[in-house]
Amino acid sequence: MMPSLAALLLAAAAALPLAAAHGDHSHIDEGNAISGEPMDSTLWAHILLQSFAWGILFPTGMVLGLVKSRWHVPTQVAGSVLAIVGYFLGHAHKGRQFGKNAHASFANWLMLMLVGQVVLGIYLRLHLEKGFLGRIRKWQVRAHAVLGGLIPVAAWVQMLLGGIASQGFCQGDHLGQCLAHFIMGSAFIMYGIVLTILLLCGQSWLARTGRSQEFWDSLVISAWGCVNTFTEHRWGGPWVHNDLQHTSMGIIWWAAGLVGIWLSRDRQGRPRRNLIPGIVIFLTGWGMSAHPQALELSTHVHEIFGYTLMSAGLTRIIEISFILRDRNTPVNPDDVDAEINSFQHLPPFLLYASGFLFMGATEEQMQFLSDAGVTHVSYILILYSIAFLLYLFVNMLLHLYSYYTADPKGLKPILPRDEERPLTNGHARVPNVEDRQAHDAQEFELEGLMSEDEDDGAKKLTNGNGRPH
Repeated sequence: MMPSLAALLLAAAAALPLAAAHGDHSHIDEGNAISGEPMDSTLWAHILLQSFAWGILFPTGMVLGLVKSRWHVPTQVAGSVLAIVGYFLGHAHKGRQFGKNAHASFANWLMLMLVGQVVLGIYLRLHLEKGFLGRIRKWQVRAHAVLGGLIPVAAWVQMLLGGIASQGFCQGDHLGQCLAHFIMGSAFIMYGIVLTILLLCGQSWLARTGRSQEFWDSLVISAWGCVNTFTEHRWGGPWVHNDLQHTSMGIIWWAAGLVGIWLSRDRQGRPRRNLIPGIVIFLTGWGMSAHPQALELSTHVHEIFGYTLMSAGLTRIIEISFILRDRNTPVNPDDVDAEINSFQHLPPFLLYASGFLFMGATEEQMQFLSDAGVTHVSYILILYSIAFLLYLFVNMLLHLYSYYTADPKGLKPILPRDEERPLTNGHARVPNVEDRQAHDAQEFELEGLMSEDEDDGAKKLTNGNGRPH
């Protein structure tokens, strides 16, 4: 199965130049990115197959590979087959035709990444550990892992480019604001995914780094603020539209980020929580909610986006100050939480929703929906529904990872409420090494006492008139 899949992928790679040249765009009107025909069933099949392969199967296979599950290879094989079929369907459709676009160009690079990943996977499965192949094996393992992590990100970019290309958006003067919306929206979603990972299975990693979560958040916020400060305005030219607001937002990001980095350690150098990232998220949402817009629909969507982002920052502040009560980051990998407080799911989810709302608020999308008579209420509910589904999928993948990596011997019952010692997430923690040693010693003593009592009782019964039952 694996060699035949490799041959199929190599054939697909050989056909890339032909596929890139496929299509006659002569009947597309000048100045338009797409023709006027509707999308046919073949193109819809391409969209569904590629979404399932790249959006569901490959991320699931990546997690199965991390936990070394026997289902890793079958899942990746199924995803690869569907991806190849979907790739050729994308060049065999009739109906709506498309001009040159980033989605078609990036598809070739994405398929080459897939070919490389499958070839590396086959090589590692063969366990060739002699001679030159054995010496370079460790580098092949690293390359396989890096490609495995890059492919879901590249697939996300490709799916966004596909949605843009299908409607002919982000052309000409719309390109700048379109890039800003999709890049920033994706960044909010990625931030939410990182918070979800740290919340559900990243406590021990934080302990190993010796840094608080806010240190890494503030570091990224500072870097992103520097980029925004010098890219949101074309320096040397006039200040137009919202240049000043975007640039000032970049300035507050790096300024506040530096404070967050400084406050991420206490006077003894230990990792410490702080509220700076939550404050930055809140202020960003407030600034976005006040953006002037040309359409009433766009104004409402931007307002809800701003309120959602403000809520994400506010709930983050409440989580640290009142749910976790400002407790320090765990300093020992054993100091992890047995359960998660339900309130702690709010900040990451609201970041997911904020990202989708911002990506769905470009000028062309708003004009298209306004002309179609779609209300902001219906549109916002749909975007929130997509955010819920993504949050469900990420949680399912993290549950799968935790299920395979949990140590059955290390599982201990949760302590009663009056004996709980809250830690980072405000709930009972798994006992540390000293607790377990004391608990085991106590159980040993109790077992000795119980066995002696049972032996005495048995002797009395056998020496008397009764018989042991």
